[in-house]
Amino acid sequence: MTVDINSLSLKELKDLQTNVAKAIATFMDRKKKEAIAELEEIARGKGYSLAELLGTSVPRKRAPATAKYANPLDAAETWSGRGRKPRWFVAALADGKTPEDLKI
Repeated sequence: MTVDINSLSLKELKDLQTNVAKAIATFMDRKKKEAIAELEEIARGKGYSLAELLGTSVPRKRAPATAKYANPLDAAETWSGRGRKPRWFVAALADGKTPEDLKI
């Protein structure tokens, strides 16, 4: 593939540059995934997992937190008690409610 870059406009050159950068990034990702797949296959053939051989753990997926508090004005709005307090929770506390009043 040959591209005559001298005949391209500035916008076309910048678009080409962006596309090349994306192609390089995805190429490297694909090659890494292929290498990992090959290594996993070799490890499986020997009776191990790749994570076991490397001494790494497989990341676990967390289950979503269960809701502990509900908005008294709209029960569809809930909060697990983790992270930032929702506005409705802060407003309810400002109105004199306690966290126990808002528990589900």
